Amino acid sequence: MKIPSIPQIYRHVNRWREILAILSKYGLADWLSRLDIEFAKGILKNREGEVLARIGRETRIRMAIEELGPTFIKLGQILSTRPDVVGLELADELKRLQADVPADPGETIRELVTAELGCSIETCFREFDETAMASASIGQVHCAQLLTGEEVVVKVQHAQIEETVRVDLDILSGLAQLAERLPELAIYRPVPMAAEFKRVLYRELDFNRELRNMQQFAKDFAQQPGVHIPIAYPEFSTSRMLTMERIKGIGLEEAERLFQADVDLEEVARRGANLFLEMIFTHGFYHADPHPGNLVILENNVLCLLDFGMTGRLDESMREEIEEMLLAITDRDAHYLTSIITRLGATPRDLNEAALSIDVADFVDHYGNQPMESFDLGGALREMVEVVRRYHITLPAPIAMLIKVLIMLEGTAQLLSPKFSLLEVMQPYRRTMMRRRLSPRRHLKKMRRLYYEAEGLLEILPRRLADILGQVQSGRFDVHLDHRGLEPSVNRLVLGMLTSALFLGSSILLSRGIGPVVYGIPIPGAVGCLISMALALRVLRAISKSGHLDRKE
Repeated sequence: MKIPSIPQIYRHVNRWREILAILSKYGLADWLSRLDIEFAKGILKNREGEVLARIGRETRIRMAIEELGPTFIKLGQILSTRPDVVGLELADELKRLQADVPADPGETIRELVTAELGCSIETCFREFDETAMASASIGQVHCAQLLTGEEVVVKVQHAQIEETVRVDLDILSGLAQLAERLPELAIYRPVPMAAEFKRVLYRELDFNRELRNMQQFAKDFAQQPGVHIPIAYPEFSTSRMLTMERIKGIGLEEAERLFQADVDLEEVARRGANLFLEMIFTHGFYHADPHPGNLVILENNVLCLLDFGMTGRLDESMREEIEEMLLAITDRDAHYLTSIITRLGATPRDLNEAALSIDVADFVDHYGNQPMESFDLGGALREMVEVVRRYHITLPAPIAMLIKVLIMLEGTAQLLSPKFSLLEVMQPYRRTMMRRRLSPRRHLKKMRRLYYEAEGLLEILPRRLADILGQVQSGRFDVHLDHRGLEPSVNRLVLGMLTSALFLGSSILLSRGIGPVVYGIPIPGAVGCLISMALALRVLRAISKSGHLDRKE
């Protein structure tokens, strides 16, 4: 661990102790589960009394995260969007994370609302239920009524949640630095992942961002009568509280109520899929959590979206990459799909491109022959993510999130209509992709961008060349070489030379009998020889572990 990270261990020593105790408990269960001793398997239990050694690894990871608290629960929810990093099984398990966070008492909420709005609850609201209707990791939700009569819900952050998150993020950064030292964990790039999570979580703590998201979606779909975005009330919202219209409808997870209300489930599934595809491929700004709990059916089969804290954005270049990836799958172009994956993802230095090409070709052959009406797009994307993870390729966060959204979207739609095919609904967008790709306007725009870049390069090139020639002429031109991996070799060489010098000096002391002498043995020389032998063994062990002793390049 880096020296600058050490002081925060002492600042938060109690929280460190608690986190490490939980991680140790759930990690030790792996070791106990491999024992053939029945009584040993029952030693470790979770808060509900379940024996950890008899529970699968992915489930134990989820339980450990739930026990660690709100910050780590948010981390798990974000990792569930990265199956390319954690794997499909763990990503699916992390989707089940639930925050067991008790609601703050009414007096605390009253103080927070007063501080945020600058007026008492009675002044701002006609009615305000101080008993929370729901409580999650970051905040809790209360029913209320405005002075003008509108029924609303007020989302309020938990007290002290910012301080809790700040402490946990400090500790998480320390854990990431420790994980970076372990080869089996370093491939997951824990330090950059921790930095990305820190950025995402701080953004989620700002309810003003969720308010802007709602307003943007309302603007994008203002002309679509089959879609409803809850009305937001900026005058009663701040960075720590959010007031929005109270929605009364039937959630997609309430199958029996949907059946009794005679809802056209197939039409709702198709409309919802079209809604999300338009967000992705037309607006480039989409709701990133389309699970059934965030989708509500109103009267006349109107679809309403909830919870706008997690959203995704795609710029034009990223959207084109996604389009090319989907087109390569449906066109059965394995070579092009392989090149897209290696171009987009962060690839390891020892990537076996030949083996990757073979696996991608098998993947394309399998899914490329499926008929369009029954094409399993979710299954195809899941298998592609598994191929990517097998070769330790890390996809950019926006692409990984979009793949997760498409998989979740097809799964949610199939809850309503089991024969639903997302790829079939995507066909109009596929034609739009092709038209947009071949349009003269797009090519003109790219040519204009290339022209501006070339113009900028031509402007600075003469000056840079003149600087280089001036440095060469004055003898100030230097070439800096980075000798990667040279430091360990130099350290071993220096230690070997010191060991040899110590051994030779100690041998001279022994041969000349320089005292003090005990039982006829000169102590300085004997101690020096023993130390030099220990150092020599250490050097040999280091060389042996590196595997470079007799390897032929």
